[in-house]
Amino acid sequence: MSPDLIPIFQQEYRALRPRAPMPPITVRFRRFTSLNTTIRLREGHLHVSLSDLLEGAPEPVLRAIAHILLAKLYKKPIEPAHNVRYKRFASSAAVTRQTELIRSARGNKRYFGPEGRYYHLEEVFDTLNERFFGGLLGRPALTWSEHMAKRSLGHYDAAHNTIVVSRVFDRPSSPRYAIEYLLYHEMLHLKHPVRMRGLRRCVHSREFKAEEAQFPQLAEALAFIKRL
Repeated sequence: MSPDLIPIFQQEYRALRPRAPMPPITVRFRRFTSLNTTIRLREGHLHVSLSDLLEGAPEPVLRAIAHILLAKLYKKPIEPAHNVRYKRFASSAAVTRQTELIRSARGNKRYFGPEGRYYHLEEVFDTLNERFFGGLLGRPALTWSEHMAKRSLGHYDAAHNTIVVSRVFDRPSSPRYAIEYLLYHEMLHLKHPVRMRGLRRCVHSREFKAEEAQFPQLAEALAFIKRL
């Protein structure tokens, strides 16, 4: 339990709900794999869990977090100053780097390997690397997904340096250009990492989109993916 944080939550609670009775509040730091924060109201008791990455955060940042969590819980407007203060902290280079290190150390990445029944991801990656990147892109871990996922067809996990491709593509009816485009898209995330523009994360930069548009069968690949 973190007793020093309780007065902060009590003060922000009173500011948001000046006439409501003060509930008991418990605040704990937990070993989350990211900058997670949660708040729950159970039988009139407020339970707050904060990532241990926030231990030692400046008091104004902790106050901003308390305000944001309570405002969301009780459906109150969030003060812009608190929102900006927290976003600046969370998007700072030091915190971003620490978050990635913690995710890499604590997070479990399920790995099912690059060899499918019909397509081998390493072979596809190496072909694309030579074709579009001059063979200069370092190969991350490549794996098919566990299930035939259709919501998340592919993603690059920077913390674990892993590209995951949905197993739904590993079948004879999947044209090679569709798998190539999906892997090419994730390879562009390797080349163009997420950047911050002010307080906003830029996932697909102008350079990213320009290179993506160079994929020869882009329209056909997108049409196939849309049918999925």
